Amino acid sequence: MAGSFYEFFAGAGMARAGLGRQWRCLFANDFDRKKSETYSRNWGHDCLLCDDVRNVTTDDLTGRADLVWASFPCQDLSLAGNGAGLQGERSGTFWSFWRLMMALVDEERAPSVIVLENVCGTLSSREGADFRAICQSLRDGGYRFGALIVDAVLFVPQSRPRLLIVAVKEGIAVPGTLVCGEPGGVFHPAPLRMSFQKLSAELKERWIWWRLAVPPRRNIGFSDLVEDAPPDVQWHTESETRNLLAMMSDLNSNKIQAARQKERRTVGTAYKRTRRDGAGRKVQRVEVRFDDVAGCLRTPMGGSSRQLVLIVEGGDVRSRLISGRETARLMGLPEDYVLPDEYNRAYHLTGDGVVVPVVRFLADSLIEPVLAQCAAARKDS
Repeated sequence: MAGSFYEFFAGAGMARAGLGRQWRCLFANDFDRKKSETYSRNWGHDCLLCDDVRNVTTDDLTGRADLVWASFPCQDLSLAGNGAGLQGERSGTFWSFWRLMMALVDEERAPSVIVLENVCGTLSSREGADFRAICQSLRDGGYRFGALIVDAVLFVPQSRPRLLIVAVKEGIAVPGTLVCGEPGGVFHPAPLRMSFQKLSAELKERWIWWRLAVPPRRNIGFSDLVEDAPPDVQWHTESETRNLLAMMSDLNSNKIQAARQKERRTVGTAYKRTRRDGAGRKVQRVEVRFDDVAGCLRTPMGGSSRQLVLIVEGGDVRSRLISGRETARLMGLPEDYVLPDEYNRAYHLTGDGVVVPVVRFLADSLIEPVLAQCAAARKDS
């Protein structure tokens, strides 16, 4: 048994899927009834509480968890959001979650490790004030902490960088192999280093630059995940595809023409985006990529479009919406993971989740080694 955990803002349990069966879930919480239904279909409902985190108390939290995972809402922190940050209605639920963590500290049930996952816009939200506030909260709770930016493209064919803040309770010895004296490498890009420099001296003293080995090269592309006859979406008519092609700029039309010249089948993805034309007017454009990597899945709300699949073969172009199962594959979910029957629900669920292999990578490379050393220290004492 690797350990026990609480999962907050659990969605349909993608963090749980990444941790794996060797981990024991003591408590899971999400306010979304539809997501909770999918969670129950895949994991059962014994440990799940479907309620607003503001209503959760420590009486609801069974035992003492080794790990708390919290992928708190990103809407107010996203670069495409409203700029409210942790003062917003959705992302501000972080404070209700943190109230529970502080209550666990008071009850001497503080978890050994806390992982906070969110969009990279968290670093710059409200000119860095929100990131500093999160770090201050961890410090006040008696934690040392550090952050990583991990792009899911290392594991799945989807471009999806995310900020992962990993905090360890003060007094827990961290293996020296997991710590580096200075930032560097793929997981400590410039935005993260700049955000660290803006922290107070007090917070910098609690900071840990986590050292993680880069995973082996991914050997699967988006074209390997595409279905020929998905059950939940239909291929567009020729007229619908022509209309999409007509919405492309010259740059993107040239990508289509280049793909038509190839002798092999070429699979791409596309999004509809609002851009300004040469006269400064807002127009809707279709932007395509043919690098065998999907764009970042986004929940289809607030003006975001659903991702499209384009297949160019023998000069012909076919198009359709990406299927629910294809989005699940992009999130690293197993084939037997039960998705909602309704397409929009499946798309929203996957687009709002955490990538499963990213969770497993972090657990295998960092969380489990920390907890294993902690258990060994308790055994020797």
